[in-house]
Amino acid sequence: MFERMNRFLEAAAPRWTETMAWAPLADLYETDDAYVVECELPGLKREDIDVEVSERELCITGELKEREGVLRRATRRSGHFEYRSLLPAEVNSEQVSASLADGILTVTVPKTQATNPRHIEITT
Repeated sequence: MFERMNRFLEAAAPRWTETMAWAPLADLYETDDAYVVECELPGLKREDIDVEVSERELCITGELKEREGVLRRATRRSGHFEYRSLLPAEVNSEQVSASLADGILTVTVPKTQATNPRHIEITT
């Protein structure tokens, strides 16, 4: 039984030579008009990042490549990264925008009109 458990754990665990995906630090907050994700991606270029919205999920993926000629230290992450977040159903996925400035990727997912608060006048 011990041998079977070892084989199971070896199959489930990544090999040391494989690159593991990591999740960048990110803040998700809501404004009156949109949901906004600010994701820390220092040192990356636009072409190294992919942003996708499908139905109710926002997915930010990419790869931080090691710099040539630089001694790699354990404190600097490299390799494939992935950030995922579920979104409320009431978003306008056709109007999503993304910008990258000073190592911060900002993704803005507008709300549909139905989700914006609206004052209702009470009549007699």
